[in-house]
Amino acid sequence: MKIGIIGAGQIGGTLTRRLTQLGHEVYVANSRGPASLTALAKETGAKAVEVRDAAHAGDVVVVTIPEGKIPNLPKDLFDQVPKDTVIIDTGNYYPRQRDGRIADIEAGMTESRWVAKQLGRPVVKAFNNIYAQHLLKLGRTAGSPGRIALPVAGDDAQAKETVMRLVNELGFDPVDAGGLDESWRQQPGTPVYAADFDAAGVRRALAEASKERGPQFRASEKSPGTFAQPA
Repeated sequence: MKIGIIGAGQIGGTLTRRLTQLGHEVYVANSRGPASLTALAKETGAKAVEVRDAAHAGDVVVVTIPEGKIPNLPKDLFDQVPKDTVIIDTGNYYPRQRDGRIADIEAGMTESRWVAKQLGRPVVKAFNNIYAQHLLKLGRTAGSPGRIALPVAGDDAQAKETVMRLVNELGFDPVDAGGLDESWRQQPGTPVYAADFDAAGVRRALAEASKERGPQFRASEKSPGTFAQPA
């Protein structure tokens, strides 16, 4: 497939590496421009492009930038992108550490529903609950004992199936986590977050999740701080 990746941080860089290894044609972009991605492109064979080019890359577009930076993307970024293009959101809301207060999320909107609202397009939430190094190193063939599973949430069954196939290709068991409004079950602070469960464990953790956001994942009057010193 042709896959655009917007964001080349830990998850974006990892997906660029793994998806090119699997033979996908990857177009990667970030806010600093293609010149800043020369080393990653040389390492992986991905094409370093502008953000708009990544959005128009083809079959799948992965948006993997800090939550607080989502509104900085061009408002018309996806206007001319075909409606059947699958858009994946890998993001997490870290108000005290990085993103500051996002009023809709603080009021109870799921993180990925908020992202979809900003982008003006449906999204599928995936790859948000696993450490980048684990995503890079811990994939296993299907049927392997203890194979890590990843939840995938979205409203469009066909789009979700595309993402679940990618999860499987990457070496993880995909678990259908319901519609996008259920994606709070895989947000930071929930039992499945950064837990590396197998499929049965992921299903159990999703079922046990509480919708109430813990204080460490709610904004304070001084937000944001840093990951070292949350505000």
